[in-house]
Amino acid sequence: MAIRKVLTYPDPFLRQPAAPVTAFGEALDELIADMAETMWDEPGIGLAATQVGVGLQLFVYDLEVSREPDKVRVVCNPVFTVMEGEESDEEGCLSVPGFTAEVRRAARVVLEGNDRHGEPLTLDVSGLHARVLQHETDHLNGILFIDRLSPLKRNIFKRRHKKALARAED
Repeated sequence: MAIRKVLTYPDPFLRQPAAPVTAFGEALDELIADMAETMWDEPGIGLAATQVGVGLQLFVYDLEVSREPDKVRVVCNPVFTVMEGEESDEEGCLSVPGFTAEVRRAARVVLEGNDRHGEPLTLDVSGLHARVLQHETDHLNGILFIDRLSPLKRNIFKRRHKKALARAED
């Protein structure tokens, strides 16, 4: 297992939609192990392959931050078949460090996809679990949580980010 570099805004790779996972096996298992290790190291509760520079429809998550490889959940090729209700909650992102904001998401989702072995997977979840699935699936479609903010809040983020970059260059 290796810790990988997490890409951060405004890296253009974060805006590229990912390709479906078609090859399941040892190479994918190694990527999953690296992603889990990276997620825990940051620390976070979810990580999409695009965040580590891999253009595949794959994400890992661990709502309990268990740091136990057998508790890591893996989703490949996710598609939402149901999105119901609405709720707002605070979100942050490993690719947008140091910034959090209220984001509106579906309260309940049904997601279909594949597990790490390519077997069909269906998740019917709500609350934080639904929020994480939506956040990570957004990454696979080139969407960051800041894209879901109002124009005013997005501009506030961009100004803060620009100031932080200027301070870092000094």
